[in-house]
Amino acid sequence: MSEGGLSARLRVARGSFALELDLDVAPGEVVALLGPNGAGKSSALGALAGLLPADGSRVVVDGHVLDGYGRDGYGLDGPGLDGPGADDGPAARVPARDRRVGTVFQDHRLFPHLTALENVAFGPRSRGVPARAARELAQVELRRVGLASLAGRRPSELSGGQSQRVAVARALAADPRLLLLDEPLAALDAEQRPAVRTALADVLQEVRVATLLVTHDPVDAVALADRVVVLEGGVVVQRGTPTEVLTDPHTSYVASLTGATVWTPTESSATSLGARALLPGGLTVSSTRPPADGPARVSVPVEAVTLVGLGGPGDEAGDAGRAGQSGQAWDDGPGEPAGGALHVPIPARVVSVEQRLSRLAVTVVTDQGSLSAVAELPLATADGARLRRGDRVGLLLEPERVTIA
Repeated sequence: MSEGGLSARLRVARGSFALELDLDVAPGEVVALLGPNGAGKSSALGALAGLLPADGSRVVVDGHVLDGYGRDGYGLDGPGLDGPGADDGPAARVPARDRRVGTVFQDHRLFPHLTALENVAFGPRSRGVPARAARELAQVELRRVGLASLAGRRPSELSGGQSQRVAVARALAADPRLLLLDEPLAALDAEQRPAVRTALADVLQEVRVATLLVTHDPVDAVALADRVVVLEGGVVVQRGTPTEVLTDPHTSYVASLTGATVWTPTESSATSLGARALLPGGLTVSSTRPPADGPARVSVPVEAVTLVGLGGPGDEAGDAGRAGQSGQAWDDGPGEPAGGALHVPIPARVVSVEQRLSRLAVTVVTDQGSLSAVAELPLATADGARLRRGDRVGLLLEPERVTIA
C-alpha cells in the first residue's frame, strides 16, 4: 500500500456555504472528520475525491499535486512533486478517475449485476489492469476482509455488513494512495455494526494507507481513528486524539456527543486549588484541575453531575425527587457526596427525561443563569424515584471532573 500521505488546504464554496479546512493525514494514519449535518464533511470528501470544484484549494497525495499549483499530478507529465511544498508550474486538476483515491460510501454502491469478486475487480480493471490480474487482486482483497467464500454472490445475496466489506475490498483493490470512508457504518443495524467496525479496524491496521473517515458517530471515531478533526459550519473547531476531544469538548456540539455540557463563563481565573469561573446569573463554579488552554469555557461531563432533592417548600418532587450521581446510588440530600462534589446545591428544574438503553439522561436548567446540565441515572433507580419534567432538584458538581479554560 501507499508510502505517502495527504496534505490538503480545502476551500470550497457551495451557494452561501463555505468550507475552510486544512488537513494532514500521515501514511498509515486514520483521521476522523466529525461534525453535525451541514458541517461540510461531504463537501470535504467530494473535493478530495475530485467530485466537487475546489478553486483555491491545494491537495497533495503521496507527493503528487491533485489540485492547486505544482509540477504535476497523477497521469500528467512526470513522477510528481519532489515534496508537497513545491508550487511552481501550472495549476493541476486531476480527474477523479486518475486520483488513486479510494472511496467507500455509506450505501456501498455495489453493481447489482456483478458478483462480489467482479465488483472488487472493477477497481483495478478501471485502471487498466488486465482481467486475470484484476481478479487475482480481487481475491486477495476479499480474503483480507474475510469474504473469500462469498466471491460468487451478488449484492442481493449479501447482508448489509457483507456488502460494506465488499465495498472496502473494492476500494483497496485499486491500490489507493488515499482512502476516503463516508459514514461506512451508518447504514448498518446495531447488531451488525460492532462486528463490521472491528473488521474494518483490522483491515486499516494491516493496509497502512492514509485514511479519512467521515462520521457523526463518536464510537466510530474512538474505535477507528488516531486523530479527530471536528467541523462545524465549514470551519475546524477542535482537533486532537479521540480522548482529548471527547474529554475536553470545546463546543456544545462536541459536548453533546458524550452528554456533557459546555458553559461560557463571564470570567475565569486560576486559584491555588485549580480554577474558578463566574457564570451568567452570578453562579460560581470551581475546578481542582489547572486551567486549560483555549477560549474561556467550562466543560461539565455527565460524570461530574449529581442531582439531589431540595427537600424544602416548593419541592414538587418531594422525597421521590432525589436524583443520584451518574452511575451511582441516590444521594439522600444536599450534603457532600463521595468524590468531593460541591456541598451547596444549585437550584434547578428538570426539563427533560430521556431513556438511553439502561439509563436515563436527565437535563436540568438552573434558576440562576438558565444553564443546562445533563446527568445520567440508572434506569431502575430513576424509575423508583418517579423523576419527571418540572421537578425541582439541586445540582451538584464534582470539581475533580470539571474543566475550566
